[in-house]
Amino acid sequence: MSTVFGQIIEGKLPCKKVFENERILAFHDIAPQAPVHVLIVPKKLIPNLAGASDEDEAVLGECLTVARKIAQQLGIQNSYRVITNSGKESGQLVYHIHFHLLGGRPLGALG
Repeated sequence: MSTVFGQIIEGKLPCKKVFENERILAFHDIAPQAPVHVLIVPKKLIPNLAGASDEDEAVLGECLTVARKIAQQLGIQNSYRVITNSGKESGQLVYHIHFHLLGGRPLGALG
């Protein structure tokens, strides 16, 4: 895998793991935007939501379930945000789909 997340998944770059199974890796963001900022990344390289296929449905759904479990584990289960960016204009920087789990402070409304 050629993305920074691929290198983390392969163990070539370090991370502070929160969760891992055979399909997903979750770790603390190195530039957190909130007191809790965890990245949840499927191990399969999917560039973004626009590049996902129907066969990716299970792992993408599992990412959201993992987000809920991590929120409980880290004590933010009552209020958190899960975000993914899809494409350059959305602000996507790494073309390996990932979900940001943010919480631990008021985040304000979007939109």
